[in-house]
Amino acid sequence: MTKNSAKLDIDTRLPSFRASKKLTQQQLGEAIGVTRATIIAIENTGYNPSLDLAFRIARFFGVTIEDIFFLKHEGDVNAK
Repeated sequence: MTKNSAKLDIDTRLPSFRASKKLTQQQLGEAIGVTRATIIAIENTGYNPSLDLAFRIARFFGVTIEDIFFLKHEGDVNAK
């Protein structure tokens, strides 16, 4: 990493999307091909998913990546 490439501070609305479908973390993980531990890590914002995984999550819910993931400093102005 270069001096100017700091890690982005990304937040997620994944718990809300998952709750809207009444899915457990296990069920969502199985549906998109990851473990429950990965879903937990994403929801606790300790883990930023790969672009591939972010697309799989967004496609599963029928929304854009930006609907689920956003930069913390931008706020939650697009909350669903």
